Amino acid sequence: MSNFRRPKHLTTRRMQETRPNPPKEHSTSPRPAREIRWNCPVAAKCGGCQLTRLSYAEQLQWKQQRVAELLDGICEVRPILGMDDPFHYRNKVHAVLAVDKAGKPISGVYAMGTHRVVPVRHCLIEDYRADCIIQTIVAMLPAYKLRIYNEYTHRGFLRHILIRTGHVTGQIMVVLVATSLEFPGKKAFVQELIQRHPEITTVVLNCNQRETSMVLGTKEITLYGEGYMEDELCGKRFRISPQSFYQVNAKQCEVLYRTAIDAAQLTGAETLLDAYCGTGTIGLCASDGCKQLIGVELNADAIRDAKENARRNGVENARFLCDDAGRFMQKLAKEGNAPDVVMMDPPRAGSDQKFLQSLLMLKPKRVVYVSCNPETLARDLRVLVDGGYQAEWATPVDMFPGTEHVETVMSLVQQNPDDIVKVGIDADKLAVTKAESKATYGEIQARVKEQTGLNVTPLYIAQVKRKHGIIEHECYNKAKSESAKMLICPPDKEKAIEDALRFFGMIA
Repeated sequence: MSNFRRPKHLTTRRMQETRPNPPKEHSTSPRPAREIRWNCPVAAKCGGCQLTRLSYAEQLQWKQQRVAELLDGICEVRPILGMDDPFHYRNKVHAVLAVDKAGKPISGVYAMGTHRVVPVRHCLIEDYRADCIIQTIVAMLPAYKLRIYNEYTHRGFLRHILIRTGHVTGQIMVVLVATSLEFPGKKAFVQELIQRHPEITTVVLNCNQRETSMVLGTKEITLYGEGYMEDELCGKRFRISPQSFYQVNAKQCEVLYRTAIDAAQLTGAETLLDAYCGTGTIGLCASDGCKQLIGVELNADAIRDAKENARRNGVENARFLCDDAGRFMQKLAKEGNAPDVVMMDPPRAGSDQKFLQSLLMLKPKRVVYVSCNPETLARDLRVLVDGGYQAEWATPVDMFPGTEHVETVMSLVQQNPDDIVKVGIDADKLAVTKAESKATYGEIQARVKEQTGLNVTPLYIAQVKRKHGIIEHECYNKAKSESAKMLICPPDKEKAIEDALRFFGMIA
């Protein structure tokens, strides 16, 4: 067992010096975890947890309201899915190294908006085992004469410590981020570390020589174990390397994935595209329900892990490609190779225009958007809804208790004109008019996009054509039901469509 033992209780003095972190202290409280207020002594200095002033129940209410306000008028927002015990959930712990005024090594986090290190021994949201290992490493540094990197002089050896823990497997990966792969005394250092913490399953030395805020470099060597760790999600086992993306809250990740898979409504006959797939976790969890799984991700290390994850789980209907998601979607659009369902989980910046436009061209039956940023989700939804998709519902999932961050699962379905409006067809009007024959809907859309950058739907084009007396194959009248929403072409898009119609000689 580790030399570091969890305290049986916390004194006032202890709470002033460190972040308290024994999980049992919270789980055995007579009050429900959702009503406990977070007493973090360094919250104001750290800035990592913005909602510690609130009870967990209040945090959930705040996040629910935030998502509801951003998606107001777009779709129904279902109740947020929170945690029973919102403490110590982070399976990825990153410690910045520095020295105090006395020259003693310390570990902690950057104060928000600065590169000033706030010393942190134990954190309310971090895995306690990871915190203890970090403190052991920091205590060992002087004996091995390992200098802390100074980001102003760019001198020193050790920059960061990154630790990942397996929620189900219990495996622990330690990543030492240094300025060189030359590590004098590394064998003895690792041997002592493993003796103190036999729960560690692998140790990796990562080299980062860049003068940036990026934590990991591109080169690394394995000092102990396999160089990766494994964990389980939704009954499947996943390989995680130091560079791979993996959700930091594995327990809530299963809640998130099950919600997303339910939204996909897979029957076993679909081709599922997992965009921004990372190590393939969400796609592989959904693979039993589809005919074919295609995963695309730009990170080569993540794709390597995804392929290995498919092999280890015996998933034979999956293939993973290393490519930019937007560029890959453009290729599919040109080939006319449309998946039935697209599951997308972009970074915080959201998706890009080439991906969204290609998605609209491919027209998959369903889109499941997993978002870690409700602001960019709302932005991207405007493009998708404007392009002919109906947003059915959104479900917030609290992946990051204590913080302002919230994940959201969004269900979208391709909207046929019949689903929006009642269609009536006059047999006498089936013949294509001279005006209609001059340009297709696709050509009009392309012209508008080229000239104005706007995205217009066939429905908007039909509305403008009707306004100018151009007879169409389909006559759009009114909504089928009281709940159906009639989309009206905005004035700026109406003008752009009219300009395109003039260009093609369809109106004067």
